[in-house]
Amino acid sequence: MSTNQTAETGPPAHQVPATDAESGRSPAPSPALTLTAALLGFALITLDASVVNVALPSIGSTLGAGMSGLQWVVDAYTLSFAALMLSTGAFSDRAGASRAYGIGITVFTLASVACGLAPSLPVLVGARVVQGAAAAVVLPASLALVRQAYADAAKRARAVALWAAGGSVAVALGPVAGGALTTVWDWRGIFFINVPLGAVALALLVRAPASERRPAPLDLPGQLAAVVTLTAVTFAVIEGGTAGVVSLVVAVVAGLVFVRVEARQAHPVVPLGLFRSRNVSVAVAAGAACSVAFYGVVFLFSLFFQQVQGRSALYAGLMFLPMTGLIAVTNIAAGKLAGRFGPRLPMLLGQSLAVVGVLVLLYVDASTPSVVVAVLLVPMALGCALTIPPLTAVMMDSVPSDRAGLAAGVLNSARQVSGGLAIAAFGSLVSGGFEAGLRVSLALSAGALAATAVASVGLRVAR
Repeated sequence: MSTNQTAETGPPAHQVPATDAESGRSPAPSPALTLTAALLGFALITLDASVVNVALPSIGSTLGAGMSGLQWVVDAYTLSFAALMLSTGAFSDRAGASRAYGIGITVFTLASVACGLAPSLPVLVGARVVQGAAAAVVLPASLALVRQAYADAAKRARAVALWAAGGSVAVALGPVAGGALTTVWDWRGIFFINVPLGAVALALLVRAPASERRPAPLDLPGQLAAVVTLTAVTFAVIEGGTAGVVSLVVAVVAGLVFVRVEARQAHPVVPLGLFRSRNVSVAVAAGAACSVAFYGVVFLFSLFFQQVQGRSALYAGLMFLPMTGLIAVTNIAAGKLAGRFGPRLPMLLGQSLAVVGVLVLLYVDASTPSVVVAVLLVPMALGCALTIPPLTAVMMDSVPSDRAGLAAGVLNSARQVSGGLAIAAFGSLVSGGFEAGLRVSLALSAGALAATAVASVGLRVAR
């Protein structure tokens, strides 16, 4: 019996109820199956953001990629995901959430096959761009599916919490899954595993009701300017040299065009007026700083365990399990603390813990036992996990309700972009000498976290 049926009004005993096929009716949509489909898709795209890090040395060995090539393998996904997320919410509304979700999962799965079969680095990077674009479609569409599946507000809140938990579990499993697949199979396995998972998500989507299409304006000039700006900045940081200087000039010009376009658009992808609110600006900056620290550290220590300490990919993945395994629990605790004391206190506690955690990692070197490093990674991760839920609440409480979705897109895009740029910058730093570059990268992360912690003191929040 589906959740939309009731037991009280069944047919008389002498009648045999007609099946859905006999009556010509479509099967009743199942909210639980819709939630499972949405959760699986969200977990899949979240997993792909972290599963690759541990496989980077193996990818570099097979495809002959240097540090800059490995940076592009990560950032091609992250930046296309982040930049296009600014518009994909509107696309999901225009196409209908179920249709957009199906398109996104299908393209993501096919791009994963292309990644797994990639004969060269340029092909892999190109396929990663497509993966990221598809992921940007899946994220808002999956959340919209959850919202439409549950009419009751309380049930919907629990469903959204489960959806979010799926992403946290994927973050925790990413490094371990990447290490296990790379060790037992090959680095190509981290992409091929997406095929059966994508197929299951599509099969579950069949039971989801078709979503209505709604008019939603698209800011294509602003979206294009954002893509050019972010790509050019990343290219400048990764490649450097003369080409990097030219790219930086392109980034500045494209950035100015973006600001001009957004100021004139009736429905911009990033309403610049949002940042007139101190709370919004601080929340975005704090989220960006956490992403710099978290994604930068995972990238750096994936290389550290394997290239500096000579460990296997599986061993490296297991070393991240203590830090990632506690994230979901800490997210829940942060929400409870914010509910009781307001968002500012858990934000400050989290940011302070993250700063201390990053500074402690400055004392790590090649002779530090791997298990000790694994333990030292925990405070930074817990600090960031404690910070994100309350800063998200601050962001949502600081904008009108009709702009909540747009504000969430801006926050998530800023976090993804910051993580991608951190990987670009930190990768360039360690390419000139790993331990020296590692320390400079960690110092920059601690500085960013400390600066946003200071800014968070002045937040105006209601208890």
